[in-house]
Amino acid sequence: LIMSPAMWKWTCLVSHLLLSTTVSPLGRQQPPHPKRPFITFTGEQAEGNFNHLVVDERTGHIYLGAVNRIYKLSSDLKVLVTHETGPDDDNPKCYPPRIVQTCNEPLTPTNNINKMLLIDYKENRLIACGSLYQGICKLLRLDDLFKLGEPFHKKEHYLSGVNDSGSVFGVIVSYSNMDDKLFIATAVDGKPEYFPTISSRKLTKNSEADGMFAYVFHDEFVASMIKIPSDTFTIIPDFDIYYIYGFSSGNFVYFLTLQPEMISPPGSTTKEQVYTSKLVRLCKEDTAFNSYVEVPIGCEKNGVEYRLLQAAYLSKAGAILARSLGVGPEDDILFTVFSKGQKRKMKSLDESALCIFVLKNINDRIKDRLQSCYRGEGTLDLAWLKVKDIPCSSALLTIDDNFCGLDMNAPLGVSSMVRGLPIFTEDGDRMTSVIAYVYKNHSLAFVGTKSGKLKK
Repeated sequence: LIMSPAMWKWTCLVSHLLLSTTVSPLGRQQPPHPKRPFITFTGEQAEGNFNHLVVDERTGHIYLGAVNRIYKLSSDLKVLVTHETGPDDDNPKCYPPRIVQTCNEPLTPTNNINKMLLIDYKENRLIACGSLYQGICKLLRLDDLFKLGEPFHKKEHYLSGVNDSGSVFGVIVSYSNMDDKLFIATAVDGKPEYFPTISSRKLTKNSEADGMFAYVFHDEFVASMIKIPSDTFTIIPDFDIYYIYGFSSGNFVYFLTLQPEMISPPGSTTKEQVYTSKLVRLCKEDTAFNSYVEVPIGCEKNGVEYRLLQAAYLSKAGAILARSLGVGPEDDILFTVFSKGQKRKMKSLDESALCIFVLKNINDRIKDRLQSCYRGEGTLDLAWLKVKDIPCSSALLTIDDNFCGLDMNAPLGVSSMVRGLPIFTEDGDRMTSVIAYVYKNHSLAFVGTKSGKLKK
């Protein structure tokens, strides 16, 4: 799906329907049929936006997360099932939520904004997380959206108090012989004592099991999570990490983020706040999060810096692009959209760039940084998490491509930015979304813009 936020409002267009009008079976571009309208779907109520969409790759069924609704649609956008998720009486200051204990704050009818929608293929269920009650999730049967479970009685069940639909990102790591894991990354909205910014949770087979969404590991000293230290907020009062995209590849889980930091401009004695786009990497099997590494990413063309990440999508290189990049056709490629500059997160400039990264190159940069740190060179360089610089410690060990960290030299930051390859720029109509895939050895990218245009 590639749409601008304005076009999300109660109208939805599925990309494979669009593709059927633009690509012939022989791969030649064909003009859309002049009288064939796009298939659209309009929601039941005009109280809010559509927030998330996932497509069941086995059946073609579409699941749509909206305000107070989850829809199941056929591939031609006919409503099959609707599940209500709100509104309900709530107050964002109630922690724990009033469904757990009495809350003295005034309760008012509150909309439930869908913040995350994931298909759990192994257990044939939909994970739908909303904004009510500090961010609890429903587990719904894919067939009929019957509620299988709604864990809410433990603090681990509250994922995030943020009401923004773009504030949470989840990645499922699946196993054949054990319960799956769910990596959750979320903005914390000034409540780091309540919510970890990133964590790994148990996805139990039983949707009502006591351990659903429990941390993969948790003892008195170590847990499968990263929390933002309260000291960070004394340096940057509105600090938060905004998660734009997430995926798994090989032995790792990745999240692409946007986060504020304080820098000293050249020639200035005072610091100013800017936003830096960073890729975060964790080992799938790392229960203590010692493998946490983040590396800044950005793009530059003709001397113009594009540093504010807008969207991203993981695809394969394909034979033709692979040859020009000097990689294999099955190598992972990150298609990313950045807007110009790095100061105005909420009002990004219209100048934007579509850039690609070879994931292997980013991993090589991370490996180089790990090797230098374990030689005792430099500091951990992760200001927001450690607040002060901590020197790297020397240790004699071999660090290969799949090294998952120790309880030293972690978490780790990479100081030098990895630059993407700019392949397209747009100066007047900011690009806001991207999807890509390989068709007959060619890499195709579809980009959505702020005004609702679609670029192929």
